[in-house]
Amino acid sequence: MAATETAEQLRSNARSSATPRTLDETKLSFKTTEFWAMGGVIAAILIASAVSDSLGDVRAWTLVAAVAIGYMISRGLAKSGTKYVGTEDSLSRSH
Repeated sequence: MAATETAEQLRSNARSSATPRTLDETKLSFKTTEFWAMGGVIAAILIASAVSDSLGDVRAWTLVAAVAIGYMISRGLAKSGTKYVGTEDSLSRSH
């Protein structure tokens, strides 16, 4: 029972804290390595499409769409457990 009481006291103390705590766990998308990797891969696909005869426009844009969809799914999974309160300016965060 002592462990339960301790957890309840911690929750109570966290709620009554004078400084608001942000619960956002993830970085802004453009501050992540995955974003820049996606941009690099898309640029590489489009450059390869422009200089290669074997990689057609339709195939290149399909690959770009697949990379973008994969990135969106990964960001969705990363943010799925986040409980962002929205009380702060998202562009001024320092994470």
